[in-house]
Amino acid sequence: MGPTRKPNVCSQLSRRALGFFARDAGVVQRTNLGILRVLVCQESTKFKNVWTTHSKSPIAYERGRIYFDNYRCCVSSVASEPRKLYEMPKCPKSEKIEDALLWECPVGDVLSNPSDYKSSLIALTAHNWLLRISATTGKILEKIYLASYCKFRYLSWDTPQEVITIKSAQNKCSALACQAGIQQTVLLYLAVFRVLPFSLVGIVEINKRIFGNITDATLSHGILIVMYSSGLVRLYSFQAITEQFMQQKLDLGCACRWGGTTGTVGEAPFGIPCNIKITDSPPLLFEVSSLENAFQIGGHPWHYIITPNKKKQKGVFHICALKDNSLAKNGIQEMDCCSLESDWIYFHPDASGRIIHVGPNQIKILKLNEIENNSSQHQISEDFVILANREHKKENLITVTASGRVVKKSFNLLDDDPEQETFKIVDYEDELDLLSVVAVTQIDAEGKAHLDFHCNEYGTLLKSIPLVESWDVTYSHEVYFDRDLVLHIEQKPNRVFSCYVYQMVCDPGEEEEDEEEEEILNSNC
Repeated sequence: MGPTRKPNVCSQLSRRALGFFARDAGVVQRTNLGILRVLVCQESTKFKNVWTTHSKSPIAYERGRIYFDNYRCCVSSVASEPRKLYEMPKCPKSEKIEDALLWECPVGDVLSNPSDYKSSLIALTAHNWLLRISATTGKILEKIYLASYCKFRYLSWDTPQEVITIKSAQNKCSALACQAGIQQTVLLYLAVFRVLPFSLVGIVEINKRIFGNITDATLSHGILIVMYSSGLVRLYSFQAITEQFMQQKLDLGCACRWGGTTGTVGEAPFGIPCNIKITDSPPLLFEVSSLENAFQIGGHPWHYIITPNKKKQKGVFHICALKDNSLAKNGIQEMDCCSLESDWIYFHPDASGRIIHVGPNQIKILKLNEIENNSSQHQISEDFVILANREHKKENLITVTASGRVVKKSFNLLDDDPEQETFKIVDYEDELDLLSVVAVTQIDAEGKAHLDFHCNEYGTLLKSIPLVESWDVTYSHEVYFDRDLVLHIEQKPNRVFSCYVYQMVCDPGEEEEDEEEEEILNSNC
């Protein structure tokens, strides 16, 4: 546990102000978040490390809650100092929680049970139970037994906060089966549920006999995406598949007769039969070939980003229109950088249709515009660029030949050389409309990192927060910026996980005058 300290006045103020959201979700919320944004970015505000802990199991974070020991223990980071919310009873490794999602009640919905209005953790256990757990008490509110014919392992949102997908582990061909010439044609299963109240859409079998030699499959926003080792990606409508290939509609908690056996759907040992079996090739919506199956859709109107399917094209991104596959003008984006780690690109999560392209020493925010006098075609242009704070210099390597002659060789450092400030993480805080950027510099034997807040509209640097802990670039790192909280999770060798919590602290004597705060609030950034 971290050291005790006096209450965080600024944090308490912001949390109390944000509490009005429950009474008036609209203007009040936007005003309160605007005030919080001013408080976060003003010069007198500091972020202090208030809590540090270590664990031998992975640490997860989700909206003010820190989870330890495979989600068995939950710590709230909202209070002035993190405190334990609950700790569930210990269980065998065979029953541990393997994956989880946080569900939050949508504002304005009428729900059947009072407990449904509070946040829930939707959890998947190692022995194939789907649980709904109270996010504040750890009490199990609902439980559904999935199946015994496969091992479900991964949880994800198909439609955020509405529909979940549970993905099984891939089936492997056993040594005996391979020797006997028996091929395993079912690659995996996908179980799909609507949440709160839980209702089953169905469990679909992904079979190689139908789709060919696929390597993976997933579901996102109602689209079944299948991937091939060749780099090919194919998209299908899951609704069309459900309508065409569902063998029998199943309802949770209802009696069912399946394959000569009778049981209750969602209860052990009967579970949920695979009721969607694709027997023929479904209608293809779209296909594209991309290096390492990397494929993204976004923008206004819809565009997609791929890398041409050749190894030498790694780091080259093509931005094309989804409707006709035409390349946008200036749609080939490539950073002129020489680095060990490749740059990355993705559609901006703020729904602006922009694109974020991140390299070791620069972040480009790109926008999609109609070409003048030609509304059917679009072009890519720079909205703004964020540059790393570094000096451009050349190093001289001096060698002496056997004859005593001095030879100087000039070379350039790599763009992600650890001795230069390098961008490692770029994220977006949607409620405060800020870009958060983690930059790291290796100083002597240790790395030092800082978290910068940039105006999402113009890229202006508004705040920089130093992280006190050393940052080793060879370790795995996650950094979360959530309103007035910064959280850093680090994975060290030998499965040692560390968690560092920073909270916003304001000195009331140093705060800006009300008029100055109002002026900042009403400005563009």
